[in-house]
Amino acid sequence: MRLNEIRDKPGATHAKKRLGRGIGSGLGKTSGKGVKGQKARSGVAIKGFEGGQMPLHRRLPKRGFNNIFAKKFNELNLDRIQAAIDSGRLDGKKPITVEALQAAGLIRRAKDGVRLLGNGEITGRLAFEVTGASSSAIKAVEAKGGTVTLKSITGREKPAADKIKADKRAAKRVAKAAPKGGKRAKSEGEAEGAPAEAEAEPPKAAKAKPKPEAKEPKDKPAKKDKSE
Repeated sequence: MRLNEIRDKPGATHAKKRLGRGIGSGLGKTSGKGVKGQKARSGVAIKGFEGGQMPLHRRLPKRGFNNIFAKKFNELNLDRIQAAIDSGRLDGKKPITVEALQAAGLIRRAKDGVRLLGNGEITGRLAFEVTGASSSAIKAVEAKGGTVTLKSITGREKPAADKIKADKRAAKRVAKAAPKGGKRAKSEGEAEGAPAEAEAEPPKAAKAKPKPEAKEPKDKPAKKDKSE
């Protein structure tokens, strides 16, 4: 061994930190010593401060809002349900409820219920008991002879929005099918309704008021003569 071959053991010495050599080194500017004043304190939010002028996040306009009453549904398409039935995870002979879908692994949590969507096809007759369903999904299920029952999870909520819309559409169809009221319909209604009213309530006979009896004049006593 020679003197020029003598070395320390690996790890015995460390390289000196090179301070103030740019922000890419991680030890630039303040060299790892931090700052003084307000930024040295805890609980200070300076991010976004622009020297006292109106900051950018307050100059930009706002759009929309967050609906705190919005429901969070699990959305499921028909093709996923059919794939679960084909693989044996879901029994198509029993009613497909929220609990059955959760047990099959199609949804993780019940949330506010399950909303059925019409993407894909089903091959058999299925009975769904879900919170909501699109019109295309209902048509696809009913075309195969199945049924879609809309029901709430808790039972204390208002009817599903889809049920309300379906009832409104049905009421509009009934209103359109009914004959429109016009002068002719009105005259016919009056002609038909007139005799019925006459038969229902016959005119009441006016009561004859009793005539006052003539009062007989009473005999007045004769006046006495003053000469007597």
